[in-house]
Amino acid sequence: MPFSVLKVSERSYLVPLLTIRAAGFTATVDACARDEGQLWFLSLLGSQQAVRALWARLVKGETAYLSQDELTGGSPCWLAREAWGTWHFYGARLPSSSAHHGMLVPNLAVYACDRQEFLLLARSEEEAPALHYRFLNRRVDLPLHPSWAAWLWERGLNAGEVNALESMGVHAYRCGPGACALQEDLSQAIQRGRLPAATECDAIAEREAA
Repeated sequence: MPFSVLKVSERSYLVPLLTIRAAGFTATVDACARDEGQLWFLSLLGSQQAVRALWARLVKGETAYLSQDELTGGSPCWLAREAWGTWHFYGARLPSSSAHHGMLVPNLAVYACDRQEFLLLARSEEEAPALHYRFLNRRVDLPLHPSWAAWLWERGLNAGEVNALESMGVHAYRCGPGACALQEDLSQAIQRGRLPAATECDAIAEREAA
């Protein structure tokens, strides 16, 4: 897949699961990312009919309801308006089970998306900086080096260019890089010795590989 997210078999079910329902259809939510009522990512488990029906309702712009169980009313939710446009649906039958797994992923989470802003879906907090570097490097016209990944991640958080979403089963972040501010911060960091220049990083890597 052109984005990074946990497989169902890799998730820990120690985390309480949610239930989503709309138009009489119900499914289990094993992972999601949201900002208040807006859904930025959704992973569903249930019958194939229910999973596909919920997908169809959501992409039409209809409201669904998320709750801790099937008995409570739940809170309204809908697909994020800012991510409106292309939403990808990935579905598969689970091995040795009649259950169906479906994921709704906005185009913003796809590595090859042409928009400068992006949605980061990481399997862990530790994976996020390297994944952020990979997406960022494709979207800004600046010479970035992989060894700067941790610095770029911390800078993005401090500058408000990386914002964590309320997530379950995945670590999700909305990222809106500012190329001009990034270029200025990079120049200052290199001049002050906080970061080695890209040419120095390559020279170090060549020496270590020799």
